[in-house]
Amino acid sequence: MTRLTRRQGLTAVAALFAVGCAGRGQRPASPPFEPSRFQAWNDTAPAYRLYPGDTVEVTVHTADELSGLRDIGPDGRVNLPLAGAVMVTGKTASEAARLMASRYASVLRDPIVEVRPQSFGSQRILVGGEVNDPGLYEMPSARIGVLEALLLAGGPNSRARRNRIAVLRRAEDGGVMLREVDLASALDGGRADMIPLQRHDIVFAPRSGIAEINDFVELYVRNILPIDAAFSYALADSLFNG
Repeated sequence: MTRLTRRQGLTAVAALFAVGCAGRGQRPASPPFEPSRFQAWNDTAPAYRLYPGDTVEVTVHTADELSGLRDIGPDGRVNLPLAGAVMVTGKTASEAARLMASRYASVLRDPIVEVRPQSFGSQRILVGGEVNDPGLYEMPSARIGVLEALLLAGGPNSRARRNRIAVLRRAEDGGVMLREVDLASALDGGRADMIPLQRHDIVFAPRSGIAEINDFVELYVRNILPIDAAFSYALADSLFNG
Protein backbone atom coordinates (compact mmCIF):
# COMPACT_ATOMS: atom_id res chain seq x y z
CA MET A 1 0.00 0.00 0.00
CA THR A 2 1.32 3.42 -0.91
CA ARG A 3 0.01 6.54 0.88
CA LEU A 4 0.04 9.50 -1.52
CA THR A 5 -0.96 12.41 0.73
CA ARG A 6 0.18 13.48 4.16
CA ARG A 7 -2.00 12.26 7.01
CA GLN A 8 -4.40 14.95 8.08
CA GLY A 9 -7.23 12.73 9.32
CA LEU A 10 -10.26 14.32 10.86
CA THR A 11 -8.92 17.84 10.33
CA ALA A 12 -9.34 17.30 6.59
CA VAL A 13 -12.87 16.00 7.03
CA ALA A 14 -13.77 18.97 9.21
CA ALA A 15 -12.34 21.30 6.55
CA LEU A 16 -14.48 19.60 3.91
CA PHE A 17 -17.71 20.22 5.77
CA ALA A 18 -16.65 23.74 6.82
CA VAL A 19 -16.16 24.62 3.16
CA GLY A 20 -19.54 23.04 2.38
CA CYS A 21 -21.34 25.13 5.00
CA ALA A 22 -19.57 28.32 3.90
CA GLY A 23 -20.43 27.67 0.27
CA ARG A 24 -24.11 27.18 1.04
CA GLY A 25 -24.13 30.37 3.08
CA GLN A 26 -22.89 32.41 0.14
CA ARG A 27 -25.25 31.19 -2.57
CA PRO A 28 -28.91 30.25 -2.99
CA ALA A 29 -29.99 26.98 -1.43
CA SER A 30 -29.35 23.91 -3.57
CA PRO A 31 -32.41 22.31 -5.15
CA PRO A 32 -33.66 19.08 -3.58
CA PHE A 33 -31.77 15.95 -4.45
CA GLU A 34 -32.88 14.38 -7.69
CA PRO A 35 -31.62 10.85 -8.40
CA SER A 36 -31.78 11.58 -12.14
CA ARG A 37 -28.95 14.10 -11.71
CA PHE A 38 -26.62 11.12 -11.47
CA GLN A 39 -26.33 8.78 -14.39
CA ALA A 40 -27.41 5.15 -14.16
CA TRP A 41 -24.61 2.85 -13.07
CA ASN A 42 -23.10 0.77 -15.83
CA ASP A 43 -21.02 -2.25 -14.81
CA THR A 44 -19.71 -2.73 -18.34
CA ALA A 45 -16.00 -1.98 -18.31
CA PRO A 46 -15.30 0.88 -20.75
CA ALA A 47 -12.47 0.66 -23.23
CA TYR A 48 -9.15 1.32 -21.53
CA ARG A 49 -7.88 4.84 -22.05
CA LEU A 50 -4.20 5.63 -22.04
CA TYR A 51 -2.64 7.60 -19.21
CA PRO A 52 0.74 9.15 -18.29
CA GLY A 53 3.08 6.46 -17.02
CA ASP A 54 1.69 3.79 -19.32
CA THR A 55 3.93 2.11 -21.88
CA VAL A 56 2.60 1.21 -25.31
CA GLU A 57 3.97 -0.87 -28.14
CA VAL A 58 3.71 1.07 -31.36
CA THR A 59 3.93 -1.03 -34.53
CA VAL A 60 4.26 0.79 -37.84
CA HIS A 61 3.52 -2.03 -40.25
CA THR A 62 4.64 -0.03 -43.26
CA ALA A 63 7.99 0.98 -41.66
CA ASP A 64 9.23 -1.55 -39.12
CA GLU A 65 12.22 0.60 -38.19
CA LEU A 66 9.81 3.09 -36.58
CA SER A 67 8.22 0.47 -34.33
CA GLY A 68 9.03 0.05 -30.64
CA LEU A 69 7.96 0.57 -27.04
CA ARG A 70 7.01 4.13 -26.17
CA ASP A 71 6.43 5.64 -22.74
CA ILE A 72 3.63 8.14 -22.21
CA GLY A 73 5.23 11.12 -20.51
CA PRO A 74 3.84 13.26 -17.67
CA ASP A 75 2.47 15.66 -20.29
CA GLY A 76 0.40 12.86 -21.85
CA ARG A 77 2.45 12.60 -25.03
CA VAL A 78 4.55 9.92 -26.71
CA ASN A 79 7.56 10.81 -28.80
CA LEU A 80 7.59 9.12 -32.20
CA PRO A 81 10.55 9.01 -34.57
CA LEU A 82 9.94 11.34 -37.53
CA ALA A 83 6.52 12.36 -36.15
CA GLY A 84 7.45 14.07 -32.90
CA ALA A 85 5.30 14.32 -29.78
CA VAL A 86 1.71 13.05 -30.04
CA MET A 87 -0.92 13.55 -27.32
CA VAL A 88 -2.47 10.17 -26.50
CA THR A 89 -3.70 10.51 -22.91
CA GLY A 90 -7.42 9.85 -22.63
CA LYS A 91 -7.52 7.97 -25.93
CA THR A 92 -8.15 4.29 -26.53
CA ALA A 93 -5.43 2.25 -28.23
CA SER A 94 -7.28 2.35 -31.56
CA GLU A 95 -7.83 6.11 -31.31
CA ALA A 96 -4.14 6.63 -30.54
CA ALA A 97 -3.19 4.45 -33.52
CA ARG A 98 -5.33 6.51 -35.89
CA LEU A 99 -3.84 9.73 -34.55
CA MET A 100 -0.31 8.43 -35.01
CA ALA A 101 -1.10 7.24 -38.52
CA SER A 102 -2.38 10.71 -39.41
CA ARG A 103 0.89 12.23 -38.15
CA TYR A 104 2.97 9.73 -40.12
CA ALA A 105 0.95 10.43 -43.28
CA SER A 106 3.17 13.46 -43.93
CA VAL A 107 6.30 11.31 -44.17
CA LEU A 108 4.99 7.84 -45.12
CA ARG A 109 2.67 6.61 -47.84
CA ASP A 110 -0.48 4.97 -46.42
CA PRO A 111 0.92 4.32 -42.93
CA ILE A 112 -0.64 1.46 -40.94
CA VAL A 113 -0.14 1.84 -37.19
CA GLU A 114 -1.11 -0.47 -34.33
CA VAL A 115 -0.96 0.44 -30.62
CA ARG A 116 -1.04 -2.08 -27.77
CA PRO A 117 -0.76 -1.17 -24.06
CA GLN A 118 2.12 -3.07 -22.45
CA SER A 119 2.35 -1.74 -18.89
CA PHE A 120 0.29 0.64 -16.83
CA GLY A 121 1.08 3.65 -14.70
CA SER A 122 -0.29 4.61 -11.32
CA GLN A 123 -3.76 3.31 -10.41
CA ARG A 124 -5.13 5.73 -7.83
CA ILE A 125 -8.49 6.18 -6.15
CA LEU A 126 -9.81 8.84 -3.80
CA VAL A 127 -11.39 7.83 -0.48
CA GLY A 128 -13.18 10.60 1.39
CA GLY A 129 -15.95 11.52 3.79
CA GLU A 130 -16.28 9.91 7.20
CA VAL A 131 -13.13 7.78 7.14
CA ASN A 132 -10.20 7.95 9.52
CA ASP A 133 -7.53 8.92 6.98
CA PRO A 134 -9.06 10.33 3.75
CA GLY A 135 -6.92 10.90 0.69
CA LEU A 136 -5.54 9.56 -2.57
CA TYR A 137 -4.44 5.92 -2.49
CA GLU A 138 -2.64 3.59 -4.83
CA MET A 139 -4.71 0.47 -5.47
CA PRO A 140 -2.68 -2.49 -4.17
CA SER A 141 -4.07 -4.77 -6.88
CA ALA A 142 -6.03 -4.54 -10.10
CA ARG A 143 -9.24 -5.75 -8.42
CA ILE A 144 -10.14 -4.25 -5.07
CA GLY A 145 -13.60 -3.45 -3.80
CA VAL A 146 -15.23 -0.75 -1.69
CA LEU A 147 -14.46 -2.46 1.61
CA GLU A 148 -10.75 -2.70 0.76
CA ALA A 149 -10.75 0.97 -0.28
CA LEU A 150 -12.21 2.02 3.06
CA LEU A 151 -9.62 -0.07 4.90
CA LEU A 152 -6.86 1.71 2.96
CA ALA A 153 -8.19 4.93 4.51
CA GLY A 154 -8.23 3.52 8.04
CA GLY A 155 -11.83 2.35 7.85
CA PRO A 156 -15.07 4.31 8.35
CA ASN A 157 -15.33 6.27 11.58
CA SER A 158 -18.23 6.14 14.02
CA ARG A 159 -20.20 8.82 12.14
CA ALA A 160 -20.18 7.06 8.75
CA ARG A 161 -23.43 5.73 7.39
CA ARG A 162 -22.09 2.34 6.48
CA ASN A 163 -25.14 1.19 4.58
CA ARG A 164 -24.97 4.10 2.10
CA ILE A 165 -21.33 4.17 0.94
CA ALA A 166 -21.13 5.96 -2.42
CA VAL A 167 -18.98 5.08 -5.40
CA LEU A 168 -18.60 7.87 -7.98
CA ARG A 169 -17.23 7.12 -11.42
CA ARG A 170 -16.78 9.04 -14.64
CA ALA A 171 -19.18 7.93 -17.36
CA GLU A 172 -18.15 7.61 -20.99
CA ASP A 173 -19.74 10.99 -21.79
CA GLY A 174 -17.97 12.74 -18.89
CA GLY A 175 -20.92 12.70 -16.49
CA VAL A 176 -20.99 11.17 -13.02
CA MET A 177 -22.35 7.72 -12.22
CA LEU A 178 -23.35 6.93 -8.64
CA ARG A 179 -23.77 3.58 -6.94
CA GLU A 180 -24.57 3.10 -3.26
CA VAL A 181 -23.06 0.13 -1.46
CA ASP A 182 -24.31 -1.39 1.81
CA LEU A 183 -21.24 -2.36 3.79
CA ALA A 184 -22.90 -2.54 7.20
CA SER A 185 -23.32 -6.29 7.05
CA ALA A 186 -19.87 -6.82 5.50
CA LEU A 187 -18.17 -4.93 8.32
CA ASP A 188 -20.10 -7.10 10.79
CA GLY A 189 -18.80 -10.26 9.14
CA GLY A 190 -21.32 -10.72 6.33
CA ARG A 191 -20.83 -10.70 2.56
CA ALA A 192 -19.26 -7.66 0.94
CA ASP A 193 -20.50 -5.97 -2.21
CA MET A 194 -17.71 -6.84 -4.63
CA ILE A 195 -17.77 -3.84 -6.99
CA PRO A 196 -14.33 -3.84 -8.60
CA LEU A 197 -12.98 -0.30 -8.46
CA GLN A 198 -11.29 1.45 -11.36
CA ARG A 199 -8.60 4.10 -11.62
CA HIS A 200 -9.85 7.51 -10.39
CA ASP A 201 -12.99 6.16 -8.73
CA ILE A 202 -14.16 8.06 -5.67
CA VAL A 203 -15.35 6.18 -2.58
CA PHE A 204 -17.26 8.49 -0.25
CA ALA A 205 -18.54 7.57 3.22
CA PRO A 206 -21.35 10.02 4.08
CA ARG A 207 -22.59 10.98 7.52
CA SER A 208 -26.21 11.61 6.61
CA GLY A 209 -26.80 9.75 3.36
CA ILE A 210 -27.74 10.64 -0.18
CA ALA A 211 -28.36 14.37 0.38
CA GLU A 212 -24.81 14.80 1.62
CA ILE A 213 -23.46 12.87 -1.36
CA ASN A 214 -25.38 15.27 -3.59
CA ASP A 215 -23.86 18.29 -1.79
CA PHE A 216 -20.39 16.77 -2.16
CA VAL A 217 -20.90 16.37 -5.89
CA GLU A 218 -22.28 19.90 -6.26
CA LEU A 219 -19.37 21.42 -4.32
CA TYR A 220 -16.45 19.45 -5.70
CA VAL A 221 -17.34 17.31 -8.69
CA ARG A 222 -19.66 18.91 -11.21
CA ASN A 223 -17.40 21.85 -12.00
CA ILE A 224 -14.26 19.71 -12.33
CA LEU A 225 -15.39 17.11 -14.84
CA PRO A 226 -14.26 14.77 -16.21
CA ILE A 227 -13.20 12.66 -13.25
CA ASP A 228 -9.57 12.02 -14.08
CA ALA A 229 -6.12 12.72 -12.71
CA ALA A 230 -6.61 16.50 -12.86
CA PHE A 231 -9.86 16.11 -10.95
CA SER A 232 -8.28 13.83 -8.35
CA TYR A 233 -5.41 16.22 -7.66
CA ALA A 234 -7.66 19.29 -7.60
CA LEU A 235 -10.10 17.62 -5.23
CA ALA A 236 -7.36 16.30 -2.97
CA ASP A 237 -5.81 19.77 -2.82
CA SER A 238 -9.14 21.34 -1.85
CA LEU A 239 -9.72 18.72 0.83
CA PHE A 240 -6.29 18.59 2.40
CA ASN A 241 -4.63 21.91 1.69
CA GLY A 242 -7.52 24.34 1.41
